[in-house]
Amino acid sequence: MFNLAIPEMIFEKVEVDGRPGYEVTVCTPEPGPITTTGGLGLHVDRGLDALREADTVLVAGTGHRYEPDPRTVEAVREAAADGRRIASICSGAFVLAEAGLLDGRSATTYWELAEELRQRYPALDLKGDVLYVQDGQMMTASGYAAGIDLCLHIIRTDYGAAVANEVARRALVAPVRPGGQTQFTQTPLPPERGNACADTRGWAMRNLDKPLTLTDLARHAGVSVRTLTRRFHAESGVSPLQWLLHQRIERAKELLETTALPLDQVARACGLGTADSLRGHLVRRTGLTPSAYRAQFSRIGTAEARGTSSAA
Repeated sequence: MFNLAIPEMIFEKVEVDGRPGYEVTVCTPEPGPITTTGGLGLHVDRGLDALREADTVLVAGTGHRYEPDPRTVEAVREAAADGRRIASICSGAFVLAEAGLLDGRSATTYWELAEELRQRYPALDLKGDVLYVQDGQMMTASGYAAGIDLCLHIIRTDYGAAVANEVARRALVAPVRPGGQTQFTQTPLPPERGNACADTRGWAMRNLDKPLTLTDLARHAGVSVRTLTRRFHAESGVSPLQWLLHQRIERAKELLETTALPLDQVARACGLGTADSLRGHLVRRTGLTPSAYRAQFSRIGTAEARGTSSAA
């Protein structure tokens, strides 16, 4: 139920220019009552014909080993042949692999199932300890909450980091994380747990282009550096400077996506100083150089309000 609920929860929060960004349809080989774990019942109205209406097909796994339904395998294979974007969560990767869609491609699944996936489908390149993998039009996520990361990655690909991070905030989950992080990686910026430093955080966000120091932040908060650091860590789970660096990188990503500013201007606007500094921080955070990030996620010249329907 959790893997199936993730796409509905995440995609339904996307709004672009006041309109829904996605329409999510749940389908199954045999419409009607479905048995799930935990004693909960589920009723699904649509059959696999729904895949013909989809732009993205997302196969939700079960969290444990199972034999892919041949009807689902064939429907997913046909959807891929028609040019649909194909994704999976957890053991859903077995469906993609059984359809031959992962042959010669990088993929992942839940870590407890990784070795079995490797043995059953040796033609794929298993990345056993990452959150998610995209290889062309095929995307696979590891287990459970990594499905949230994959959905946010899809949103970022379609609408940009600003929209994806807004969805993350509304869903009270971590901002978009790069797929190369391990399945055991902690959240890069935990949810805030208080508001004593809220005004100072807001002030810092409005002044990211300035060379802010701990003394500057403490002066704004009206406390000592030591008190600020203690309160900040209690509320944010990170030090003030770690939080500040995270926000600078997020601002840089948004500027790379939404403007054509030269890299040195992007670096200055988000407080990272130079293009070289921007490059170093972005590579460490995302695995991409600023130019590569812009090439992949730039929204300039694209229709911001385009919609995508997704069938799980």
